[in-house]
Formats: sequence, C-alpha cells, structure tokens
Amino acid sequence: MSRESALPRAPEKPSRAETVAALRPRYQADLARGTERFFEPRRTDCPWCGSTRLVRRLRTKDRYQSKPGRFRLDRCRDCRHVFQNPRLNDDGLEFYYRDFYDGMGEIELGNVFSGRDKVYRRRAMFQEPSAAPPETWLDVGTGHGHFPEVARTVFPGTRFDGLDFTAGVELAERTGRVDRAIRGSFPELAEERLAGSYDVVSMFHYLEHSTDPRTELRAARRALRPGGHLLIEVPDPECWFGRLFGRFWLPWLQPQHLHFLPVANLREELTALGFTVTDEQHRGPSDTVDLLGAVWLTLNAIAPPDDAPALAKPPGRLRWLLRCAILLAGVPALVVATTLDRLLLKPLAGLGKMSNAYRVVARCDDSARSGPR
Repeated sequence: MSRESALPRAPEKPSRAETVAALRPRYQADLARGTERFFEPRRTDCPWCGSTRLVRRLRTKDRYQSKPGRFRLDRCRDCRHVFQNPRLNDDGLEFYYRDFYDGMGEIELGNVFSGRDKVYRRRAMFQEPSAAPPETWLDVGTGHGHFPEVARTVFPGTRFDGLDFTAGVELAERTGRVDRAIRGSFPELAEERLAGSYDVVSMFHYLEHSTDPRTELRAARRALRPGGHLLIEVPDPECWFGRLFGRFWLPWLQPQHLHFLPVANLREELTALGFTVTDEQHRGPSDTVDLLGAVWLTLNAIAPPDDAPALAKPPGRLRWLLRCAILLAGVPALVVATTLDRLLLKPLAGLGKMSNAYRVVARCDDSARSGPR
C-alpha cells in the first residue's frame, strides 16, 4: 500500500441537492406554523418622526430566496422616511436571514463581496492623504471582513476590528481579515465594552438592516473617540430608479432591509448627536446595477429558483428545464442591461436623484461626549 493511499481522505462536500434536502425539514416545520408569526403589529405612525401621514410605497415578495411571505414598505409623507410595515420580529429576521449571508448562501455572497476591491479602497480613502492615519477602526456589519481586508492596504498600521451578528465575523478573524472579531449587538457592546475605543467607525450598508437606526447612531457616537469619524453608506430611498422599477429595484432588498433614511434626515440626526458632517457623496457610492438588477429580479419572478429548501418538495425535471430555458432566453436582456448601466447610467450617477446610494462622513466633536444618551 502506498503512503498516499494510507492517508485518510477528506470527506466530500455534499452537493447542493443534498444540502437543500437536509435543510428542508426545518424550513417546513417553521412554515407549518404560518408566516404571520414572523411580524410585529402594524404601525400607524412613522418610526422616525411620529407622523401618522403614511402612504404605501410598495408590496412585494422575497425575490431573492423565494421564501414565502409578503412584505410592505410605507413612506412617511412628512419626513419621507421609508420603512417595512409591519416589520419582521426576531423570529422573522432569523428565518429570512437564514442561509442568505451564511449557511447555504455563504459561498455565493462571499464571491460577490470579495470582488469589490476598488469599491472598498475608495471607501477607506475618506480623509486627506496628509491626515494622520487612524490607529483603530471598527467596521460594523462587517460580514466576512472583506472591507477591512482591503482597507488594510490603505492603512497598514491600523488595527481593524469587525463586528457582526453572524458567525461570518469569526471566520473573518480566522482568515486574518480583521484583527479582532466582535459578535453581538452593537448598541449593547458600545455601552461599556467598546466605549471610546475607535478613531473610525464604519457602517457600510448596515443601517438599513437595523431594527432601530437611531440606536445604532448613538452606539457609534459612544464607541468613537473625540475627533473620530463615522462613515455611513446606505441606499437612497429618493433615487428615481426606486420609483421607476418599484418592487424590482435591487436596493429595496425585501425582507432584509427594514429602514431607508433620506439623507436630510440622517444629517439632522447626526447633528443632534453632536457630529459635524464633513462630507456627503452620491456619485461614488452609487453601485450602478439598476437595470441589471431589475432584469434579474424579473427573471427570478417569472422562473423562481426551484431547489430552495423552503419548497415542500424538489421540482420535477420539466420545471427545471423550463427555468433553464427562461434564464437562457433572458441572457440578451441581461447583457443589454449591463451595457446600459455602465455606458449610460454610470456617468449620470451624480446628477439629480440618479444615485442609488449615498455616503456621509461625520466627525465626532469633543462636545458630543456630553450629548444626549
């Protein structure tokens, strides 16, 4: 017997079909109790300003994982805040996040985030080159730590910590993408454990996932040292494409996105907390995939994924072939959409309300330490 053949072989990874089959019983047990239990009571007032002048923004389904349920976004006529109503409760958040960023969806989402080095580098370069580099940086909602990994090439002497609810942040520490993994609730941890610890706190596409954005902003203020900077990037609910494409606008991302803050509201809240907004950007943060995303979500609606664990049983051969045929027929539309996004819409991203996201940089002034808590 050769030496190589005597060595134990690594167990083969299960196929996607096997993974789905293993997950299906848990999903079916959850769904047997109904999806109504995943929601809080419907609000009659705006969670941002308290106004009762609400209007429906859109109704949609889960067009990403095709999990059962219907979701509604309302818009406040007074402050223009957009929010999920009724909102998912803790059980609902667990159900609809399951296998999206981690679990079955970990590899797919990891591949998406790992190919954005240029975007991450631009995010990190928020200050003048002559400014002293930050000593400590906390990336809130870091996921698998892809942003800190790239930001380290801009600030090699900075200690990057990552915070997230999921086990992905622990993977980020094991792979060296972050120096320290912090898992849990940012508002709870910022109260004592992280208070006054950081020169920079970043929240890139994090606030829209939060159940209470104001609490997250107060937590950031507590975690920052006087003179430190808060970096925020979120979808812009006032983007024209959000109205044009409706439920097929990618940044709505239902049901994971709970709140959408107009930039005027965010600036006002930061000022009230003792921050000074030093920069506001619209063109740079805009991820110009509006047309591509609309076409893809449309195809997904016509021919939803067939091998999802939330389905009661796997699809038949005919249904699988039909989905393949529809996706194949949609390839020309995807190519045209990608071309138009890059050649037509990207140059226009800084004009009017064409940007689908915005970025705000705010400095924590010394007086902020005695501000409202």
